[in-house]
Amino acid sequence: MAKSATIKIRLKSSESGFFYVTKKNSRTITDKLEVKKYDPTIRKHVMFKEDKIK
Repeated sequence: MAKSATIKIRLKSSESGFFYVTKKNSRTITDKLEVKKYDPTIRKHVMFKEDKIK
């Protein structure tokens, strides 16, 4: 059986400790994700950077 291309990643906020968990296709997106999303702890849109799930 083939190995799955999608992996679970963690998008961690640059401002606080809040994070989102999402999936990414590791074959098509090889570099680390940086997305601007809403952080509910500080109630603002901030940059979220990809982090490994521990």
